[in-house]
Amino acid sequence: MTRIWAETALLGEGWANDVVVEVGDDGTIVKVLEDVGRDEAKAGHHVGALLPAPANLHSHAFQRAMAGLSERRGPGAHDTFWTWREIMYRFLGAFTPQAIEDVAAFVQMEMLEAGYAASVEFHYVHNQADGTPYDDPAELSRRIAAAARTSGVGLTLLPVYYATGGLDGRPLAGGQLRFRSDLDAFARIVAGAEEAVAGLPADAALGIAPHSLRAVPADALGELVRMKPGAPLHMHIAEQTGEVEEVLAHHGARPVEWLFANHDVDERWCLIHCTHLSDGERRSIATSGAVAGLCPITESSLGDGIFDGARYLDEGGTLGVGSDSNIRIALSEEMRTLEYSQRLRDRHRAVLATKERSCGRRLFDEVVKGGARAAGRASGAIREDAFADLVALDRACLDLDGLSGDTMLDAWIFAGDDRAVAEVWAAGRHVVSGGRHVRRDAIEARYRAAMKMLRAAL
Repeated sequence: MTRIWAETALLGEGWANDVVVEVGDDGTIVKVLEDVGRDEAKAGHHVGALLPAPANLHSHAFQRAMAGLSERRGPGAHDTFWTWREIMYRFLGAFTPQAIEDVAAFVQMEMLEAGYAASVEFHYVHNQADGTPYDDPAELSRRIAAAARTSGVGLTLLPVYYATGGLDGRPLAGGQLRFRSDLDAFARIVAGAEEAVAGLPADAALGIAPHSLRAVPADALGELVRMKPGAPLHMHIAEQTGEVEEVLAHHGARPVEWLFANHDVDERWCLIHCTHLSDGERRSIATSGAVAGLCPITESSLGDGIFDGARYLDEGGTLGVGSDSNIRIALSEEMRTLEYSQRLRDRHRAVLATKERSCGRRLFDEVVKGGARAAGRASGAIREDAFADLVALDRACLDLDGLSGDTMLDAWIFAGDDRAVAEVWAAGRHVVSGGRHVRRDAIEARYRAAMKMLRAAL
């Protein structure tokens, strides 16, 4: 039994003081008590502010290795997502299975140190560099699971189906060959990934990810939706104007419009990016129970555009955040970037605040709720029977000193950074202590070795 005492904690009903959280050996919360003095608590861990830790709902772990290497302009007049993608494909060819594992473990460690407890890995690298499958088709899925075993992160693994280079059915080429599979091959990948996840702690989960409408033929999408009933189902959609135009030309409908006309989109779905939506498409997602998976730092980096978060939330929508390209893994900054994008578009302040909740509080509440739903994870609140996904902030750090309640959250998100993160538990596993991952030295050493190899190969 793990027993944590917090000066203050954000519970489902709001803030409470002198809180004890008891965590069972299975990683779930078995008891939450309020108004318990520190000495009376007899707790093994004493923390300042205890919060439910969110899930990072969208990650391509391998892309962490190219962070900072794509900031030069290409040969054209403007650089876009599409030119960035070509750089990514060239970089991808150097990855070995061991490098995939070592980079993923480092990424997961950074997520934990930032305050996330879980990672949803949108995993689409399946093959060798020339497109030849490994002897074990799920070799690289197993590597992601092995990384999670090392880092202790709560993992939801999403093998990605990727079949075509566009809606015209053109074959994959170049770097895309590492993603390629047909439905039979993909079923073998999923079976192996499921076996790998079964070897992790019980909070690990498996889902399915059709990559996008560009990469998945319409008939195959129906097969994928039926492949793992009830499991998380994630898909990129409406990220780029070029994608919207291609879908509109091919299907005679916009991406989200077509998806909702052809599939029953509900709470198991997480639609990633959703940057370019019509008003009707936005309302369809908001009322469906699906999660809008936003990646504000990556979307800013790629020049994607601005998601209409204010109207979406007012319509009852659910959202969460992910680090996507992992150019920078910073939970507080993802939330700050989301809010600031709304301010730049609408030209006024505190756009996502309400009369009842400050801007930081509403952002945090939404990110925790949406991340848990997207991960298919019994978390998202400090309550009995939930996984003990917990993050403790250091109330003595300069930005938070003397603050409490929603104001403390505002200060962390808008004035501070993830250095305020002191402790993290992922399903009861104490993975960050004193602001540092418990296995940082070993994970960092393996990452440095992987990066040396990768950069030498470019």
